[in-house]
Amino acid sequence: MSIKLIGGIEGGSTHSNAVIMDSSGKIIGQAKGPSTNPYQQGLEECQKRLAQLIKEAKNQAGISPETKLNALGLSLSGCEAEELNNKLLEGLQSNYPNLAEKIIVASDTEGSVATTSNKGGIVCIAGTGSNTLLINPDGTKAQCGGWGHLLGDEGSAWYVSHTAIKYCFDDLDNFEKSPYPIDEVWKLVKVHFNITTQPDILDYFYIKFDKALIASLAKNLSELASVKKDPLALHIFSKAGSCIAKSISAVVLKASPELKNKQGGIHVTAVGSLWFSWELLKPGFMKFMSTTTIEELTLIRLTVAHGVGATYLASDKFEVPLQRDYLKNYTILYNYKKNKCPGQCEATVSS
Repeated sequence: MSIKLIGGIEGGSTHSNAVIMDSSGKIIGQAKGPSTNPYQQGLEECQKRLAQLIKEAKNQAGISPETKLNALGLSLSGCEAEELNNKLLEGLQSNYPNLAEKIIVASDTEGSVATTSNKGGIVCIAGTGSNTLLINPDGTKAQCGGWGHLLGDEGSAWYVSHTAIKYCFDDLDNFEKSPYPIDEVWKLVKVHFNITTQPDILDYFYIKFDKALIASLAKNLSELASVKKDPLALHIFSKAGSCIAKSISAVVLKASPELKNKQGGIHVTAVGSLWFSWELLKPGFMKFMSTTTIEELTLIRLTVAHGVGATYLASDKFEVPLQRDYLKNYTILYNYKKNKCPGQCEATVSS
């Protein structure tokens, strides 16, 4: 059997990662780049960035730019609509004909699910933005979120940052008192944006809007919460944890028994930078989970390169052989179990 070359790109609202694998499952080339969200960058720029990522990955793998991959999977933020995906696909095939013989375009959530199973599952993305997707074994789907910062992104880094800024503004305006003192958070906001007054921040939201820059405030807020134990910062992360639990519970309602009855309960792949602040998210997450009917749930984190799931999507879609061992692709972050006593719950960290 001849060696096949399968590529995959996972594109987020801030960063994108490309991999090229051979049919044995070995990664032979990788590349990193900026956002490839077509809504943020536009179709033309998105295509350009995708092509550049594959070119760089081919170069690392020692493959000529003119050599077509046997298949390419694109798992991108913003690619939830079939019509948009088809336009992106057509543009790539027309403008960059040497990328791959066959290409599939899907949401970033689909690639994350594919990394751990070809029989469906749940992924909860909490990065710059947020999105939760269920894929059942029969292919049916349920989504909660994924609508961007104007219509959603609850439980994301954007949400944490925006909520912090809003608490400060509402308190300073005497519009609504913050639940906790804003002093430390407001000081952090001013340092992050290099401003001294409220009006100074307006450029970052209206003139030179940069979602990633605003969302990156969350990293500093996590340090404020974890190191200094600032009560407002802790409160904001708890709220974000509650949002995450709410979005997961929304799709679990439509999950098949096959997924719900797995060992450890239903598995949820936790993707995105905000999950690194799990201990800060946990209080709100647990509080909301205790109000649901979910008996057991296991949060898992991917341990393989971003983009691997996209290669799996392409392999399965176009029946291109690609060896894989799903159990090696993730580790357990947290196992939640509802206590048998009504209204109570307990959770244990799995080793």
